[in-house]
Amino acid sequence: MSLPKDFLWGFATAAYQIEGASEKDGRGPSIWDTFCAIPGKIADGSSGAVACDSYNRAGEDIALLKELGASAYRFSISWSRIIPLGGRNDPVNQAGIDHYVKFVDDLTDAGITPFVTLFHWDLPDGLDKRYGGLLNREEFPLDFEHYARTVFKALPKVKHWITFNEPWCSAILGYNTGFFAPGHTSDRTKSAVGDSAREPWIAGHNMLVAHGRAVKAYREEFKPTNGGEIGITLNGDATYPWDPEDPEDVAACDRKIEFAISWFADPIYFGKYPDSMLAQLGDRLPTFTDEERALVQGSNDFYGMNHYTANYIKHKTDTPPEDDFLGNLETLFESKNGDCIGPETQSFWLRPNPQGFRDLLNWLSKRYGRPKIYVTENGTSIKGENDLPREQILQDDFRVEYFDSYAKAMADAYEKDGVDVRGYMAWSLLDNFEWAEGYETRFGVTFVDYANGQKRYPKKSARSLKPLFDSLIKKD
Repeated sequence: MSLPKDFLWGFATAAYQIEGASEKDGRGPSIWDTFCAIPGKIADGSSGAVACDSYNRAGEDIALLKELGASAYRFSISWSRIIPLGGRNDPVNQAGIDHYVKFVDDLTDAGITPFVTLFHWDLPDGLDKRYGGLLNREEFPLDFEHYARTVFKALPKVKHWITFNEPWCSAILGYNTGFFAPGHTSDRTKSAVGDSAREPWIAGHNMLVAHGRAVKAYREEFKPTNGGEIGITLNGDATYPWDPEDPEDVAACDRKIEFAISWFADPIYFGKYPDSMLAQLGDRLPTFTDEERALVQGSNDFYGMNHYTANYIKHKTDTPPEDDFLGNLETLFESKNGDCIGPETQSFWLRPNPQGFRDLLNWLSKRYGRPKIYVTENGTSIKGENDLPREQILQDDFRVEYFDSYAKAMADAYEKDGVDVRGYMAWSLLDNFEWAEGYETRFGVTFVDYANGQKRYPKKSARSLKPLFDSLIKKD
């Protein structure tokens, strides 16, 4: 047994992926409602309008969490349920607040610790239309701060807050590739608007400042009374050099992580963007004002880590194109000598590699001065899972093995390497709306029968986590 006795484990979800009830009780549209309505943007032409119907089944979800033995549950708030138009001078929707107040009350009554994410990609569409959403340096941080303050005030029982989930995805997939809402890209066959070379860096900068404003408000106005902690959740993959004998490939491994994680973490921990990004991007990276730097630097009580996979990294020698966001390198699943990073899954980008998880935990711990880390997402899809009969889907041994190997790699990082990891949230409690992949990809430990009223059936993996963590967490 190697994890600390107060270690929290459980499951994670996101509002747009599970809630449904998209027009109920005064909820306004988000950029994802708008994006899903554009033909061709979602693989199966679907949306999150119904999803897992969790808004109407909150009690059922809590009962499931309790049945599975979870000590924590990470979920996100739908901004447009709280403030349908989004802005600091727009009306607040009491029905939306009441829903989350009851949900938090019921979770805590069930002995489950809530981890609340304020922003999991679903910006109110009203703000995107009003002033360009994440691209507006003046308005967006102020509106986010107001929204955050509204939620902090409504939910004093919550002691673990996450401002942004994976701002990399909002910035790059939303404003470079156009793969995610709002779909901006320089590729005019995909979008009439967008500048892939500049917009993602602007969006990223504005999210950092918005994060800093929300953290300042929490620390000054709520933490003295309520206690608690607040941080940001960042995503990133582990890296191995394609050719370990090539110092350029070795250097490219760090650069890949810097362009994904340190883009946001370095300003928070060090007050500046990584040198590798400054060197490649130049003046396309916004410059922090003194006021912005003061807001951002030091604005993490913990580091939220989302992690799934690893890559071999091969450096490039040509001048990078303006829309490059990786750091002038290639990501591969096979090394120079033919080693494979891990088995295929349903997700083109995901191959299990638990050693990479341990390595990245160490990388983060060393770079950022051994911060407290919560693993806020970790999980896998299974190749062809959605095409199997339900009985076979429920026997998800591949996912059981993934969780087992990753949890043990994390425990080794804690016990043997001194990484201060305090919690783990499996992605995801439920099969759900998997963004641009629609309902074709399943990440849940619980099968959701979309065709028959969203009925839930726990898979083998759902019941595997309690005995796994019982075996890893110290008893005294």
